[in-house]
Amino acid sequence: MKELILGGARSGKSSFAESRAEASRMAVTCIVTAQPDDQEMAVRIRHHREKRSPHWKVVEKPVSLAATLKALAAPDQCLLVDCLTLWLSNVLHADQDDSVVGSSESVFAREHEALVATIPVLAGHIILVSNEVGMGIVPLGELSRRFADEAGRLHQSLAGICDRVTLMVAGQPLVVKGK
Repeated sequence: MKELILGGARSGKSSFAESRAEASRMAVTCIVTAQPDDQEMAVRIRHHREKRSPHWKVVEKPVSLAATLKALAAPDQCLLVDCLTLWLSNVLHADQDDSVVGSSESVFAREHEALVATIPVLAGHIILVSNEVGMGIVPLGELSRRFADEAGRLHQSLAGICDRVTLMVAGQPLVVKGK
């Protein structure tokens, strides 16, 4: 089973994803993509960490998501990725980082392609959490617009290959695809 759970900030995405992972009755590995770049993000990360089951394995992977999923996926495993939009931000910023040199292909293009190719072939239960950012105004600034555009494209690609897509609104799950 491959699931995509979308929603706005504080819509209940992570809590719902965690309940879906628990319901799978499989061993759960939570793959987190956030990096504590500032105090506010560190508090958010701590909040999520405290809510998770102590029995879950946690892997921090800000960029190489497809490779991590391949390495961890198994028929008896539930992999919960929280969240794709932070991962997207990480790979887009990696493209702008002067220390990333020597490749004609962008980090984003390589990682995006790898993720979309990997998801369909993974064993086990895969739960992907992402922020729906495309329901507001067009952002100011080139990188912000690119982020919103690429998030929308990523969500469309993943929704096409996932068995179930759920949109969270005010803590309520709206199943968009699947049962």
